[in-house]
Amino acid sequence: MRLTLAPFLLAMAALLSAGAAQAEKADRTKPANIESDALRHDGLQQISVFTGNVVMTKGTIVIRGARLEVRQDADGYQYGLVFAEPGKLAYFKQKRDTDPGTPDEFIEGEGETIDYDGKADRVKFIKRAVVRRLAGGTVNDEVHGDVIVYNNVTDVSTVDGNPGANSAQNPGGRVRAVLVPNSAPAAPGTPAAATPPAGGPALRSSTTLNGAPQ
Repeated sequence: MRLTLAPFLLAMAALLSAGAAQAEKADRTKPANIESDALRHDGLQQISVFTGNVVMTKGTIVIRGARLEVRQDADGYQYGLVFAEPGKLAYFKQKRDTDPGTPDEFIEGEGETIDYDGKADRVKFIKRAVVRRLAGGTVNDEVHGDVIVYNNVTDVSTVDGNPGANSAQNPGGRVRAVLVPNSAPAAPGTPAAATPPAGGPALRSSTTLNGAPQ
């Protein structure tokens, strides 16, 4: 199943392009700093392959995985393809541009493979994909799918399901989303919201990835 965001646009705007926020614009021009256990560089093809506990930072961008392939084109744009260890997920996080005086906002996501396109300013999360929007350290929205793509330039995003592909993150291969409405002052006389029943699901800030602290 493929879910485009035309009918889903207003709701998903809170997740992938909340308010007027976009990805930190300066990140595209920042150098990539990478740590790993091993490196193989092909100067002819302009490809570097990092393996073993890879951590890449590029401005506010943080990427973690088991293997990272980095390519740079003639114009200096960088492209990264990161793979997770078997049974685990690769990780991506980036700060969003927000209005002064508002809490810091981040987009973070996981997938078996993450494809970062520096020229298009686009990130694709592939297999067991999940993307979250965090504001002030709290998870506000979360979406799960087989493939999630968000483009910071065009604000066009898609979430693909995969019927029949069952996993803990994506039962039945269906797209799942938890969207928190923007807070607004209650009208005079409006009763307080009911307290959720005990044991109900609750979102919390993601501080670990596959059991490892972030």
